[in-house]
Amino acid sequence: MDDRILDIISSPSDLKLLTDEELALLATEIREEIVTVTSQTGGHVASSLGAVEIILAAHSLLDCPTDKLVFDVGHQAYAHKLLTGRQDAFDTLRCYGGVSGFPKPGESEYDVHPSGHASDSLSTALGLALARDLRGTHERIVAVIGDAALSGGMAFEALNHIGQAQTPMVIILNDNEMSISRNVGALMKHLGYMRASSQYRQTRDSVQEKLESSGWLGNAMANFGRNMKESMKQFVIPRSMIFEQLGILCTAPIDGHDIPLLRETLANVVDTDVPVLVHVVTKKGIGYGPAERSPEVFHGVAPFDIETGAVKKKSAKAPSYTSVFSKALVAEAAKDDDIVAITAAMKDGTGLAEFAELFPDRFIDAGIAEEHAVGLASGLAVGGKKPVVAIYSTFLQRAIDQMIINNALPELNVVFAIDRAGIVGEDGPTHHGMFDIAYTRMIPHMKVLAPSNEAELVRSLRTALSMGGPFAIRYPRGEAEGVEIPAESEPFDLGKSRLVREGSDAAVLAFGRMVGKAEEAACILAREGIEVRVVDMRWVKPLDTEAIREAAKLPLVVTVEGGVIAGGAGEGVLGELARLQASVPSLTLGIDDTFVSQGKTDLLLHDLGLDGEGIAKSVRKALGR
Repeated sequence: MDDRILDIISSPSDLKLLTDEELALLATEIREEIVTVTSQTGGHVASSLGAVEIILAAHSLLDCPTDKLVFDVGHQAYAHKLLTGRQDAFDTLRCYGGVSGFPKPGESEYDVHPSGHASDSLSTALGLALARDLRGTHERIVAVIGDAALSGGMAFEALNHIGQAQTPMVIILNDNEMSISRNVGALMKHLGYMRASSQYRQTRDSVQEKLESSGWLGNAMANFGRNMKESMKQFVIPRSMIFEQLGILCTAPIDGHDIPLLRETLANVVDTDVPVLVHVVTKKGIGYGPAERSPEVFHGVAPFDIETGAVKKKSAKAPSYTSVFSKALVAEAAKDDDIVAITAAMKDGTGLAEFAELFPDRFIDAGIAEEHAVGLASGLAVGGKKPVVAIYSTFLQRAIDQMIINNALPELNVVFAIDRAGIVGEDGPTHHGMFDIAYTRMIPHMKVLAPSNEAELVRSLRTALSMGGPFAIRYPRGEAEGVEIPAESEPFDLGKSRLVREGSDAAVLAFGRMVGKAEEAACILAREGIEVRVVDMRWVKPLDTEAIREAAKLPLVVTVEGGVIAGGAGEGVLGELARLQASVPSLTLGIDDTFVSQGKTDLLLHDLGLDGEGIAKSVRKALGR
């Protein structure tokens, strides 16, 4: 690793001193560094490897941080981090107290916004461009968005506004699905440059005006020319037509791994006076064989062996919650032809791959479009089907309006399987499932279950499908608890909890995975002579009012949940205590009014006081022991 160009890069401005050949060598070094580090930390490998040349070309032409480079999702930005002063700390990527796996403004002045959810970059970039125009300054705004993220509704809303605003900005469309035809590439490049040229546009408009003002023959020629132009564009570059019709100039597809071509194209468009879309074709995982062969595996991967690409799997005592949900849903669907599974570009992540294989006609992937997925579910339910919408907690919050208006208001039979609920670990604040308890329990007609182990999860799904109405089931990421799953699962009684452990000094009402942490706390306190009742509340909504009434007879009532306290289940319990006019001291434990950084889940829970030790400490303090 001696004498690397990467070692002398302290900021993007250093790239301006490098030749195209040196930039290509630097791209190789960056890929090696990304693979080396992520083999230890895990991360979003394939997407970041595919975007290396785009980032090098952009940073070599822009003057960041004055100019702005905006990333969509941000999982493609590892090269950006290496080029912006974080090289020495890059080996702490996604680690507790280390470099975030996504752009993070508090971490670097080069990170424009906390990009972690798809399809938002164009709105942010347009806002930056309009702010620039209002100030009367001239910084250049460039957004990088992937073809999958472009399918999101928010991106289309932004494109519509960008075309209307006609303010200068550049959109780099990172398309890693479409191949390049070398036979027509030169013509496409030429047409793209012509459309991006202000001189060409002025000449075109001038000729058009003169023809239209010179009588019927001129008008006829103008119409003929206009029709011919549109026909040629449809023939040569049909994919660009939607952008052109929105008022955004579009270059032809170019090779996203050709640094000279990228720099030449960007240099040609970056100072234009209108919005321009540069269509760049890349290959996910390029430069690392295993990631090229299996880009879906290396989209977000755990630590792996560099030589083979094999993921370093820890010996698991139990299956993951996601895999348990997967098998339970398949079993339910085998008995009920009306069950339809829906996800938003997360077939593998949400465990629906097996369902899709077994019941392809009843599986729908809506793409990166959570609002559409949830709205779609309402139509299926009205049509007599039983949709199960499996989406990560952090992404489902994008569709709260559709949950409320389209599904809860008409009381439809829709099940929301909320994966990755609670603290999720290394992906950090944009991905923690902190808010789903609050945003589901506020919705009228919604029933909410928080299973504490895998057997409870299977029963929760059975309950939701048999009971009907809008239903939410939240469950965490990772390995389950290792309990036995019965062959036949009976539905729960509505709003009834489960007593886990009896005690007379305090009652801990726990929700979801926090039940296990509460049990750990009870064991710690028992050794000190403090006997704590532990209740698995099961239901976030409706709450078990009888369990709360019984808890109020003890010296202290404690609630523990893996989400935000504000609007959470604990506040629901406090409301019930108030209705009972109970004067018992109470304590709500959860995530306080803060965002949680990245790191191993156990470390984060310890910091939040939500592990066994932390809960025991809070109970001990509240009891004055």
